[in-house]
Amino acid sequence: MAETVQQLLRERAEDDRPGVRYAERTWTWREHVAESEAVAAALIGAADPDRPLHVGVLLGNTPDMLRAMAAAALGGFTLCGINTTRRGAGLLADVRRADCQLLVTDAEHRPLLAGLDLTGVRVLDTSTEEWDELVDGAGPLAPYREVGPMDTFMMIFTSGTSGDPKAVLVNHLMVLFAGLNLQTRFGLGPEDVCYVSMPLFHSNAVVAGWSPALCGGSTIVPARFSASGFLDDVRRYGVTYMNYVGKPLAYVLATPERPDDADNTLRVAFGNEASDRDIEDFARRFGCEVRDGFGSTELAVIITREPGTPPGSVGRGAEGVAIYDAETVTECEAARFDEHGALLNADRAVGELVNTQGAGYFGGYYNDSAADAERLRHGMYWSGDLAYRDAEGWIYLAGRTADWMRVDGENLAAAPIERILQRLPAVNRVAVYAVPDPHVGDQVMAAMVLQDDARLEPADLEGFLADQPDLSTTAWPRFVRIAPDLPSTATNKVLKRELAAQGPTAGDGVLWVRAERGTAYTPAGAGVPA
Repeated sequence: MAETVQQLLRERAEDDRPGVRYAERTWTWREHVAESEAVAAALIGAADPDRPLHVGVLLGNTPDMLRAMAAAALGGFTLCGINTTRRGAGLLADVRRADCQLLVTDAEHRPLLAGLDLTGVRVLDTSTEEWDELVDGAGPLAPYREVGPMDTFMMIFTSGTSGDPKAVLVNHLMVLFAGLNLQTRFGLGPEDVCYVSMPLFHSNAVVAGWSPALCGGSTIVPARFSASGFLDDVRRYGVTYMNYVGKPLAYVLATPERPDDADNTLRVAFGNEASDRDIEDFARRFGCEVRDGFGSTELAVIITREPGTPPGSVGRGAEGVAIYDAETVTECEAARFDEHGALLNADRAVGELVNTQGAGYFGGYYNDSAADAERLRHGMYWSGDLAYRDAEGWIYLAGRTADWMRVDGENLAAAPIERILQRLPAVNRVAVYAVPDPHVGDQVMAAMVLQDDARLEPADLEGFLADQPDLSTTAWPRFVRIAPDLPSTATNKVLKRELAAQGPTAGDGVLWVRAERGTAYTPAGAGVPA
């Protein structure tokens, strides 16, 4: 049995079944591995042997990206996924932070490098004759090294929702373990077609899209995510499995529903961070199974949604997963709820998700000892995610550690309020965050994107909130912005820090304000006092 991605790809070298489909072209696994070996030989030959062989890739979800990933595994060097949505100084910082000596890009993304000081970095464009000559003249592959399970396969940057992205060292074992787990769970094999439309520079696409397909010998369909084009792609390629992260299910559900939507080949959608409502609606509308879990780029804390998971919960944690108070370094008490489901003991139940057994598969951040020290404290891995757990072990997310709000002397977490607002049929996406109270503490603000053609009036929102028995009056948003969209990362995670920086007086859309001690919402213009 293969212990590294390098070994697993070599096992595919004699496989004449379909391995990759893109537009009108199909590659067998044999062809894909052979082309990837040629790319690996070319990159090794172009590299400075006196420097670490770190190869950056600034590419979309294309066959070029798949070949680069396979080349890194086969060649035994480290691939560095560069976020294609980064710009200017941020993009340059990522390339420098990963110590890339080579940077592979294409005609679409090369303009992003204009004006950047890339001294010491050789840029290779896959759309040029230079690239073709380099690959064609490379000769047989002599791997840079034979890798072991704990050797680094990729550097994958965190999403950057709470600060500058950090480069996570992703080893071969992590990728292989995750892929085998999902391949086995969903029975993926050579007859399956795996649709990978989440960015391949991010961990979700690598461990939940690419790796399960590789483990099962399934066909990989790399794509650029499009809500309107999703179902057409599923039918065109005969897709049976897809992965997602963040809000893609909500985006697809916002498109007009058609009577024949369930007439398709999709049987499983796996990912994380979908709402309960979106999971149920997507499964019903497209006639498939939706399995949602929780896992960070670091893959140190894993939570699995099981049959019988209560509404609002993300499931039960793997062995060692617990909720701890960061100040006392003690386990939080079990969450208690009233008869309506409202959390009664947030101050003592909400804490940080940890892995008490250590780092798990997390190999650390590249050249960032301070970030390592922040994550690994007291012999445990601290995720930076807030959560609470009930007496039966079901875990409920409460946001990031920055999502704590202190309102009228009460501690509130953002995620439970978001889950309640998601019950509104008119709402497609929502973000809850703190804005400063002019006196002391915070006030609750919500930004909401409505479903296409949906209408929501201030009185509708007031009536809805009043009907939610598990929502305390303290948690009613003081400010509500009906926005055309929410700022997000390339992996569809909302950038709350941008919303918080806008406060109640900036940003697009319509602002509603609730009086300090009232319940009614009224529209307000610019310059609304906090």
